[in-house]
Amino acid sequence: MLRHAIAPSRRYTKASHDVVRHPRLTSDAKILLLYVQGLTAESANRPLSEHARKLGITGRAYQKAKELLAVNGFLHERREQGVRGLWATAQLLSNVSLTPAEAATVCLGRASEGSEAPETAMCPGAPDPAVGEPAIGGPVDRVVGGQLPVDEEREKNSPHPPSEAKPDPVPAPAPVPDPEVKPDPVPAPEVKPEPGAAPGAPLPPDVAEGERVLLSLRHACRELYLGAKEARTLAALAAEWLRRGITAAQLRRVLTSELPDGGVRSAVGFLRYRLVHKLPEEPRPEVPAPKPVVAAMIPCAGPGEEHLFRPVRGEELCGPCGRVEARRFWLRQRELAEGQPAPLPWRERFAAVNGPRAEPC
Repeated sequence: MLRHAIAPSRRYTKASHDVVRHPRLTSDAKILLLYVQGLTAESANRPLSEHARKLGITGRAYQKAKELLAVNGFLHERREQGVRGLWATAQLLSNVSLTPAEAATVCLGRASEGSEAPETAMCPGAPDPAVGEPAIGGPVDRVVGGQLPVDEEREKNSPHPPSEAKPDPVPAPAPVPDPEVKPDPVPAPEVKPEPGAAPGAPLPPDVAEGERVLLSLRHACRELYLGAKEARTLAALAAEWLRRGITAAQLRRVLTSELPDGGVRSAVGFLRYRLVHKLPEEPRPEVPAPKPVVAAMIPCAGPGEEHLFRPVRGEELCGPCGRVEARRFWLRQRELAEGQPAPLPWRERFAAVNGPRAEPC
């Protein structure tokens, strides 16, 4: 391997071989460490993430590089509370691996330098020389209340003062009722009964079950929330579904499936439309199958002793006698076919149809 290197005369950073040849540091972690090492004192008081962002190391790559630097002792972080109670994270990045005790010693040494250390140095645990010591004690909650209002603020201020009260008009004298004229009786207000069953009367079982199904729709879809009176008005329609053989689970599935894309504007109107227009047909009564007609026993017309059988298609022979008769029939047909002469060849049949062939002249 050939190598050629020219040592720069300015603007360079001395890199330790322990950092460059570290087996557990990635390239992003090494570049970030060398970049921060070459910064000036004025530029070093910024968080490590900002320097990584300038190098294009963001996201998971930055988190991985930061984790490797912290695990191998090059990066040390510590959260501390300032004089005003604000919490901040101090960072110490070194080009050699340090233990937590060594990092604390470095921070104490930088704090002892006083004004030589930057105001916001990247060092955990180093006190700020520009501010004093924080208050004694831990943070407590703010106490609210316990003070009486000022006398001038007890009344509510209003931008518009109230108008002056007008004097009450003198009431007119009440008319003296005539004892001879009887007043007209005031008609009692008409009370309209709720639709459905009378109040206090128990509902039919199917109507009560339909009402329970409608009230349970709120658990499946919040858009189908019904009140007690709304469910009572639709209970009769739901009961009709149950009377036609639809179970409560099937009815709930039909009412909650395939809802509009834009949402349900009115739960009562939507459910009434679906209960009316998707009502299944009434179950047809089952027609009983006709009973098979059993024929009476008749005597067999075959030879042999007289015996009875039950005909199926109007036959006169029983099964065994019918098979014997069929065998005899085909034997007679075979004898008749064997007694007939053999068929003529096609040439002779052709000559018999068209006549004898004429001889050439």
